[in-house]
Amino acid sequence: MTADTDLVKLYSQRILALAADIPHLGRLDAPMASARKRSPLCGSTVSVDLDVADGRITRFGQDVKACALGQAAAAVVGAAIVGRTRAEVERARDQLKAMLKENGPPPEAPFDGLEVLAPARDYKNRHASILLALEATLEAFDAAEAAACA
Repeated sequence: MTADTDLVKLYSQRILALAADIPHLGRLDAPMASARKRSPLCGSTVSVDLDVADGRITRFGQDVKACALGQAAAAVVGAAIVGRTRAEVERARDQLKAMLKENGPPPEAPFDGLEVLAPARDYKNRHASILLALEATLEAFDAAEAAACA
């Protein structure tokens, strides 16, 4: 199989459809916290704004400047993120990382849609971009909880 054929498979119609329809796209007005993560390898960035109440995300916005794979990941995250706890987001990030780097199973529901990114396992240079949405969400979550305690 040629590299071109592999890339065509990687950028499936499902990934491209997700990338074209990212939930919660855009920044929030007056969020409790924000975070921006950048992949040094490709320059992709994801900025996340959120509010947290009773340990759960109540409002979420994201600005996604990433490749189609990073956009697809942000779409799945955006569709599932409201109402999630920090532990749920962290578990999704850890499971996604294991799926990509250790050939692990896909993340559990409600983040099971990230399974669409399993073909990216062989493209290590794309892993950081795929993880950005969850990593930015965790950083913003931590900042929101710290602000609430201050």
